[in-house]
Amino acid sequence: MSLDHQARLERLLARHRDAVLSQGPHGTTALHRRDQILVAARHADRAHETVRNWTERRDDLVEVGISRLHLRPDAGVDLHELVGDLRTHTDGPMSVSLNHLVRGEPDYNGGPFDLPKPCAPMPKPVPVDPSARRVFAAVIDTGIISHPWFADSDWFAQVSPDQFDPIPAEVDYALETQTGHGTFVAGILLRQAPTAFLMIERALGDDGVGDEVELLRALARLRARLSAAGEVLDVLNLSLGGYTFDDEPSPLLAEALSHFGRQTVIVVAAGNSGSNRQFWPAALKSCVAVSALEPDGVRRAEFSNHGWWVDACAVGAKVCAPFLNDGREFFGFAEWSGTSFAAPRVAGAIAGFAASKHLSAIEAADTLLDSSSRPCHPDFGVVVE
Repeated sequence: MSLDHQARLERLLARHRDAVLSQGPHGTTALHRRDQILVAARHADRAHETVRNWTERRDDLVEVGISRLHLRPDAGVDLHELVGDLRTHTDGPMSVSLNHLVRGEPDYNGGPFDLPKPCAPMPKPVPVDPSARRVFAAVIDTGIISHPWFADSDWFAQVSPDQFDPIPAEVDYALETQTGHGTFVAGILLRQAPTAFLMIERALGDDGVGDEVELLRALARLRARLSAAGEVLDVLNLSLGGYTFDDEPSPLLAEALSHFGRQTVIVVAAGNSGSNRQFWPAALKSCVAVSALEPDGVRRAEFSNHGWWVDACAVGAKVCAPFLNDGREFFGFAEWSGTSFAAPRVAGAIAGFAASKHLSAIEAADTLLDSSSRPCHPDFGVVVE
């Protein structure tokens, strides 16, 4: 681990004092909240009874459909073994997970792969086809910042205060701050799909770090908003994720994503560790995992994760997009690299194609990700321009 990566890890653990980096059964590591187990509501009573002797308290998160069990710090329980035992319990398997951290791939192990750099202003994307249909796309990230690209749009008028990305007094991109990440992602998506109505939810802090509970809450809020509006979500972009202690997906997160149904395409960044280790939720079969290409659109970016589980790839290195205006260095645009920024390029391409061709998002994705008719790399997927 490089000194910079080690510094990122130390800074993360110092800020999130209830987080721990632990080693799983295969020698792999994962970050999660200390002494916390998440259980589907339907299994909560049974799980609580099983671990009652070690439990300090129980939080029933009704809006999310889960319970969070806080184990006593002195219980001396191996959380990994306990989760495994509950998942394979003799009275019936339970839907259980550690409360893993998720990151917008700012990470001690790389990402976004480099620091944002100032970039020349870019023209606001304008719809070229007045007959294109309105598509609905969601971005769950660090939130969003007011920007000239967004300010006069009807969707931005509906952004609530808790969906804004707070700008800290001191912006230290070398180690911690990821303010502007969600704005950058939203801008990339809009470049590909200028007719999109964006729905913004915040699940990550200004350091780009959250956990499964916060992501589940954001997904639940998004579903509630869609239900209230009577709308169907075309595309959901998640430029975030993480590794799990056993390299298996969280059943709770997988179930939450399944609630969006088959009409929604879920596009997820594949991670920036330069590894073929499965990154979640990108590696779920229900998601489109996206790796990053170099600016030439041909070579895989060195930092990008890859592997059989990756579905698509797009340019994710040296991408220019809307960013914060700090009045010193950044004046509304930046250049940044990461699979975080390849994902919205794919999400936007799907949304834009669906809009212009009056297709469902699923039909658009099937066309754009057809490996029989488009360039495809075995370890980093179909090329999306």
